[in-house]
Amino acid sequence: MTDWTERAAPDSAEIEAMAREVIAGLPVEFAGHAQDIILKVDELADDEVLDELEIDDAMDLTGLYDGIPLTAKAPSEPQHFPDTIWLFRRAILDEWAERGNVTLGELVRHVVVHELAHHFGWSDEDVARIDRWWE
Repeated sequence: MTDWTERAAPDSAEIEAMAREVIAGLPVEFAGHAQDIILKVDELADDEVLDELEIDDAMDLTGLYDGIPLTAKAPSEPQHFPDTIWLFRRAILDEWAERGNVTLGELVRHVVVHELAHHFGWSDEDVARIDRWWE
């Protein structure tokens, strides 16, 4: 049995490192565009984001893509802010604890791939090829 008395929950830097591993492992056709996305980890989504998304409980939002999907970008309409993927540490840890049947790395991978799917406009087949969770 694991002794949890000396362990602490992963901090934001550890969650970010897991997410960066996912991005680094993407297939070559996606890797270049994914490198341009800003990755941020926060404890929870703020009230403004929750209100905009009509979400009542911050623990229900594990990640968020903030940007314009590649399929909707036009050279004649430049974007004035960087594409960003937000991961919400406490919501991720809460979902991980509730599930009890996946590793934290698997859950972080799932959240990152889901948010990348918003950026790329991926088909279900594309997502399933990268993240078996989607099959």
